[in-house]
Amino acid sequence: MDEVAKAVEECARSAKRAAPSLAAASPEAIDAALNAMADKLVEHAEVVLEANQADIAKAREDGMSAGLLDRLTITPERLTGMAEQLRLLAGAPHQERSVDVSTLDGGLRLVERRRPVGVIGANYEARPNVTVDVASQLVKSRNGGVLRTGSAALGSAQRLRETVIAPALSEAGIDPDVIQLVPRAEREAASALVRFPALVPLVILRGSGDSTRALATEAAVHGVRTLAHADGGGVLYIDEAADTDKVRDLVFNSLDRLGVCNRLNLLLIHEDAHDRVWPGISGALAERGVTPSLAPHEHAIGYEWALDSDREATVTVEKVSGLPEAAEIANERTSGLAAGIATESSEAADAFFDAYTGTGVFWNAPTRLLDGFKLLAVPETGINLDKVPGPRGPVTYTDLYVRQYAVLPA
Repeated sequence: MDEVAKAVEECARSAKRAAPSLAAASPEAIDAALNAMADKLVEHAEVVLEANQADIAKAREDGMSAGLLDRLTITPERLTGMAEQLRLLAGAPHQERSVDVSTLDGGLRLVERRRPVGVIGANYEARPNVTVDVASQLVKSRNGGVLRTGSAALGSAQRLRETVIAPALSEAGIDPDVIQLVPRAEREAASALVRFPALVPLVILRGSGDSTRALATEAAVHGVRTLAHADGGGVLYIDEAADTDKVRDLVFNSLDRLGVCNRLNLLLIHEDAHDRVWPGISGALAERGVTPSLAPHEHAIGYEWALDSDREATVTVEKVSGLPEAAEIANERTSGLAAGIATESSEAADAFFDAYTGTGVFWNAPTRLLDGFKLLAVPETGINLDKVPGPRGPVTYTDLYVRQYAVLPA
């Protein structure tokens, strides 16, 4: 076995050995661990930020784009926000572990038991905050974890596990080995993570579309299930009944960060509203330093600019004949992450909500809100776009369990 795969397997075995410690932990112990993580994040802020600055300096030398550098960066304000999210998660209610369903013939009771998966893997790239987000969700849901991040964020992630996550678990009486971080930076570690169904039956995949889809395909070959966050890009349709000032604000507020999946990516403008709303839109784009890509386009309409290191400060703009065309484009030619409509017509908003089949739909609100913390007040492990039954949209600790049916005497 090659050394990279061996390192991943060792992490998986360690997490599985430690998983019973977390599965049996009391709600009080789990919440104590999460609060301790928040405390240690603040207490060790200097060393965490120092490690992150080293990652940023190396990434800048390697030519990382501005948007990806933004994802990689932990500012003091973001660190404080991470600690606040941990405390909110600690205060969130735990899932009921046993729920009565019905009474069967003969007076028997049917109960749904909610059990941890066991060990869940997570693959993500240059976003060190995801280390804390995912680890905290796994702890809250009583699942062990094997986390794998790319070389750009590995230094920050290692410092977070060593100084924040592991010590907090120990203080709460939980085996710190339950959350593992793969110590190898090679890309082969991601492939190895999806090859051990007996150890890691479920892997959360976050990253660029092509790489995530390739990993999901490989996981299927090995019998590993995935929750994949492969593609992004928010869509905004400007209806003929849109308010000009609201449109400008929506465009501006949708582009506060360019390297994130839920930013504005595609702007569809009703042809009868175009001339009226364009001055405000162009002003908002200019203020954000974003260039409109106008027809005729040399790229796919739904091309995800956040993944383009050279042209991430771009938004595709297209005129449409009306709401049906806008919905068709959003459904068939984009990732299906999120789409919004700007309109003062409730009838148009209802029609758009019925027509759009994607994960999140918004009325006079930015697609940037499609985020676990912003929508549900807890961090997320990722945003799942699957069009099949199961967790869809922001995946949180409440989704990370398997059902077990139990029949017992009344």
